[in-house]
Amino acid sequence: MQLSDFDYHLPPELIAQEPLPLRDQAKLLFYNKGTIADHIFYELPQILPQNSFLVFNNTKVIPARLLLQKSSGAWIEIFLLEPVEPHSLVTIAMQARRRCLWECMIGNKKRFKDAIEVPITIRKEELSLKCSLVSENRVLFEWENEKVSFAEILECLGKIPLPPYIKREVSEKDKERYQTIFALKEGAVAAPTASLHFTENVFENLKNKNISYDFLTLHVGAGTFQPIKVANFQEHKIHSERLIVSLQNIENLINNVHKNIIPVGTTSMRTLESLYWFGTEIILGKSHSPILHIKQQVPYQIPVSQHPPLQEALQAIKELMQQHQINELQGSTEIYIYPSYDFKVCKGLITNFHMPQTTLILLIAAFVGNDWRKIYQHALQNNYRFLSYGDSSLLLPS
Repeated sequence: MQLSDFDYHLPPELIAQEPLPLRDQAKLLFYNKGTIADHIFYELPQILPQNSFLVFNNTKVIPARLLLQKSSGAWIEIFLLEPVEPHSLVTIAMQARRRCLWECMIGNKKRFKDAIEVPITIRKEELSLKCSLVSENRVLFEWENEKVSFAEILECLGKIPLPPYIKREVSEKDKERYQTIFALKEGAVAAPTASLHFTENVFENLKNKNISYDFLTLHVGAGTFQPIKVANFQEHKIHSERLIVSLQNIENLINNVHKNIIPVGTTSMRTLESLYWFGTEIILGKSHSPILHIKQQVPYQIPVSQHPPLQEALQAIKELMQQHQINELQGSTEIYIYPSYDFKVCKGLITNFHMPQTTLILLIAAFVGNDWRKIYQHALQNNYRFLSYGDSSLLLPS
């Protein structure tokens, strides 16, 4: 199989440029064991299997895009990727006082030679933010007022980083709409878009149907938009993303292991499947550290005969966390899910519609097999809206 096998024509007019007025009014394509039906998203609780357990990603998008004007008039665009100092954890870096260092993507970098001073006003106090390019892709931010956190500076100066295929300027409504209603842990530079459709009303109806759910964290990185540039997609180097999973998350998964575990979004799916492989590595004696890191080829390297049952893998993580007396598992994953992947945790998936020839479409093809074409053909023929602000699907392959 080559990357070209996962291509389709996406008309530009089907790429949603704006969110719908109401989150839960999006279309919902329901794929159930080969059959397809059209619904509206608010009907989701009615069509989910009774014994479902949903898993959400509660990451929060940070205003990671900074547009700075030099005294010469030239504009420099800085896109924050991940913090370097005072800590590599975004939640800590956002509380930095006086200085912090970030890995960034920089637009018009050739003009960014001298430091840029930006005057800003926070809580009626004026201060100056100094931005300096200190190495190839690292920007040092410095300010005098130690009462002001970097989070406050971003809130004042930063813009929500809309994806590159949304061809318009960021508006005030994006602050709310490019964020889930339950966003909690700051650190993403892209939204977990499958969750954008959920409203208080949908959650209420899930409760009424006795469908339980949980929240874990994967900070969506800019790598989610990274194109595959090799014909043999298996050679693609996938991006790494940070995740945070609590001991309570692990216990909730153990207690619901016999249910249909359905992640909301590809990020939740990657987190759940990564947990299985982390537990497997613990059992096989390949991991003794309470810091999770899954390399992209791990699922394809461990012989099937050594794959433990899901409950055992989760139990191994629980015991490791208890042994190290930690309530939160942190780390990163490079898990790369493509056709031939053997799903260990997820029985369904709620997701939007993705770009052709991307790691996300490969994940969908791995999950539903060749029916991915049938699903996407139906969505195209029925004018579904695609990508981040687009419509949704519930996929139940078996």
